Amino acid sequence: MNFRGSTILGAALATTGILGATMAAAQTEVRWLHIEQNPAYLSVWEEIAESFNAQNPDVNVTMQFLENEAFKARLPTLLQSNSAPHMFYSWGGGVLRAQAENGVLMNLNEAMAEERDGQPWGESFNAAAVDGLTFDDNLWAVPFRMGTVSFFYNRELFDQAGVNADDLTDWDALLDAVETLKEAGITPIAVGGGERWPVHFYWSYLAMRIGGQEVVDNAKVGEGEGFGHEAFIRAGEELTRLGELDPFQPGYLGATWPQTLGLFGDGGAAMILSFENTVGTQRNNAADGVGLDPDNIGRFPFPMVEGGDSQITDTLGGLNGWAVSVNAPPETLDFLAYFTNLENQQKMAAAEMLIPVTTGAEEAVVGEHLRGAADQLAASTWHQNYFDQDFGPALGRVINDISVELVTGNMSPGEAVSMLQNEFALQ
Repeated sequence: MNFRGSTILGAALATTGILGATMAAAQTEVRWLHIEQNPAYLSVWEEIAESFNAQNPDVNVTMQFLENEAFKARLPTLLQSNSAPHMFYSWGGGVLRAQAENGVLMNLNEAMAEERDGQPWGESFNAAAVDGLTFDDNLWAVPFRMGTVSFFYNRELFDQAGVNADDLTDWDALLDAVETLKEAGITPIAVGGGERWPVHFYWSYLAMRIGGQEVVDNAKVGEGEGFGHEAFIRAGEELTRLGELDPFQPGYLGATWPQTLGLFGDGGAAMILSFENTVGTQRNNAADGVGLDPDNIGRFPFPMVEGGDSQITDTLGGLNGWAVSVNAPPETLDFLAYFTNLENQQKMAAAEMLIPVTTGAEEAVVGEHLRGAADQLAASTWHQNYFDQDFGPALGRVINDISVELVTGNMSPGEAVSMLQNEFALQ
């Protein structure tokens, strides 16, 4: 394989391409900016990109990497520069909408109407995935994957402490399990507080479980009581309750997400609230590169909260796509069509990378936990995109910040709601 690896964007933007013996000067470069760190997943992407380049000698797809937080911080500047990526990872939601409104994205309606493989390109995707990346009847990203956040647990540590995962269907039972695990000398939960967004999963799910869809949807548009609804106050109270139990690993406020996955994979914590591909990511971040045996990992949905207006089948998770910058060459769309075709989505599903969005590719999903996530999404009664993405970049940062402040006890639930209301008023 001639691929020389994804580059890291440091002080200056650098690229490493998938090159043959010589790169012709006439080649069109397609700059692909991603945040993926898993070597196994990158290997699949590299194979796909190399295959496309071989079939299209006048095109050279180059992969560029930025760590998650650096990506969020630097992308707005990059999109205004002469070295803007042609395609880049998107979580959808308010961040994608803001980028579209700023005029830095290509409207994909016309591209989706073009026939590829015997049908309009847009019809090859799960309709819900297309709808989730569409604003005001315009599509702004090519669908790529769907996912859901749930609890993963170490079966051996649960057995050691005498905790039964089947009992953790309500919030109070989960808090009881935290205390039981601590009494057994086991760290209950691993969390990446240094990146802040992993903590927002807790506040978001609590707000969903307590308030339900109508309350959350109203907050997005400032209708009803907005963030002043009692559900958001109570979500803060319950997150504070969790924090008072000291449930996380020592030093969690400085922990990155890869470190957190590694801790879980090393058996250093009993639970992690994480993505659908956790079995693979914990393995690759574990100290020995092996991690927990998949048979030793269990999975359960975020529990219900007594008195809440929600269902256990309501899910929080991602709808991810690849946004295309406004001045990207047309070859970018050719590569994206190839990247998301049935064969390649099946290849990624079989590698346990994702829950695919290309119709028919879901049949290739393997692994108990990834299949469980796929089934959970299929039965979802309400799928909510990540709050820090769906509510837009500015409000999303506040949501991440107040989540950490609540769990550490440095902010009251009332103060958190006031911050959210004030930020919303500025939009």
